[in-house]
This record gives sequence, C-alpha cells and structure tokens, in this order.
Amino acid sequence: MSTSLEIDFPPEVLLELHLTPEELARLLKQKSALAFFREGRLSSGLAARWIGLPRVQFLLQAMAEGAVLGEDSEGEARREAALL
Repeated sequence: MSTSLEIDFPPEVLLELHLTPEELARLLKQKSALAFFREGRLSSGLAARWIGLPRVQFLLQAMAEGAVLGEDSEGEARREAALL
C-alpha cells in the first residue's frame, strides 16, 4: 500500500525548471529521500526502496551528492559498510 501527497505550485515552476509534472514528482521524491537519509530520519534501505533503487545504488548516489556515510559513529559506518 502506498500513500499519495498532493503539492500545489504555480505552473511557472515547471516552465522555469523545464520539467513535466512527472519529472518534478520524481525529482522531489529523490531529493526528499536523500535529505531525510542525510538527516538520519530515514535508513538508506528505506530511502532506496522509496525511490525504487537498489540500496547500493542509492548509497553511491548519496555519496556522489555529498552524503557522508557513518558520520554519526564508527558502529554506524561498520553497519552500513557490512550491508554493501
């Protein structure tokens, strides 16, 4: 089961970004998943599942966008690395 969310925005946003509504939805979902992961509010596994990526691919994408894995503790770093 999934839940949908409706977000209002002026049509100029799509024009300015040169995106379709579907592309904007996908981009917002990806950026949100990454932001929540970086804040420690979502695990990498759940964030990856939310945007439909394998966990390893999500972690690689997150690192490419500046996320630092295991910055909270050495134990967290070992746990993330073991799951790769």
